[in-house]
Amino acid sequence: MTKKEIEYQILELKTEYVRLQNDLEKLEYVKGNLSPLEKQIAEIENQLAVLNQKLREV
Repeated sequence: MTKKEIEYQILELKTEYVRLQNDLEKLEYVKGNLSPLEKQIAEIENQLAVLNQKLREV
């Protein structure tokens, strides 16, 4: 993977992360089930950590 590809993937994940955070806030407000969104957010955080490590190695 090239540096630009990694940076693009990081940008996409950050955008998805922000969207999920907004959805999570809405669900908290209406007392919805937060567990699935929390799992997705945790997975994105893990993916970002891996990609940031790859970016440092490139």
